Amino acid sequence: MNTKTAKLLDGKALAEKIQQELSAAIQELQPQIGRPPGLAVLMVGDNPASAAYVRGKERACQKVGIASFGRHFPTETTEAELEEVIAALNNDERVDGILVQLPLPNHLDAVALLHQIAPDKDADGLHPVNLGRLVRGEEGLRSCTPAGIMRLLQEYSIPLSGKQAVVVGRSILVGKPLALMLLEADATVTVAHSRSLSLPSITKNADILIAAVGRPELITAEMVKPDAVVVDVGINRVSDSSGNSRLVGDVHFESTASVAEFITPVPGGVGPMTVAMLLQNTFTSYAKTARKL
Repeated sequence: MNTKTAKLLDGKALAEKIQQELSAAIQELQPQIGRPPGLAVLMVGDNPASAAYVRGKERACQKVGIASFGRHFPTETTEAELEEVIAALNNDERVDGILVQLPLPNHLDAVALLHQIAPDKDADGLHPVNLGRLVRGEEGLRSCTPAGIMRLLQEYSIPLSGKQAVVVGRSILVGKPLALMLLEADATVTVAHSRSLSLPSITKNADILIAAVGRPELITAEMVKPDAVVVDVGINRVSDSSGNSRLVGDVHFESTASVAEFITPVPGGVGPMTVAMLLQNTFTSYAKTARKL
């Protein structure tokens, strides 16, 4: 009987460690700059999940000593009004990072608003200029979830050079930037997605398998190479027949944990790392200010 269980890649513990490091670095730089770092999170409407995420980000800011310049706008706010707010924040010297919390109400164009954010204040690392810098291997703010995954793999000394990495999912938020970061780390990268034929034959080759498709428990044990590293980016709420709901990832955790060498839990894996990298990006912009002084 197989009693093997994969080792957990504990994003929650690493996020705590990063927050402590950032807190110490901010205390050291603050006397020189004369102010704390600042992050502005803009939220439109009353999506309860978004509100919970924003509260979590603000708590994390408070913990490390980042000032919050969060703004909450009513659902009917126009794009022109938001563009005006972003322009003011771009010019506000107290603000180092700006992000627009997604999803937005349907009448607003998230991409157009993202383009208004100054690339050096793009805390989410999603501005075309920052994605271009990533493609070219240049310094710049990196997309938070993929950067968090890379940092997690690094923390557990997981070798990437020469390894077969498979990313399931091709979103601009996770799949595409992560594939580029893995390439930069000398992995051989395959990007699979909903149209890929015979997905199991692709995933079975992966030394490092990352699932980021938003489909509950899509990846099962028979799709995983023995001793692979499995990173689960999915967060899906599922309900059982009694109406009780729980969070699951894109990976069937119980079965896959008996095959893999390392695996991320859901929750407590990639999620906390995304927030940690948001704080890291804000600090990176802040530290740039110090270098100009």
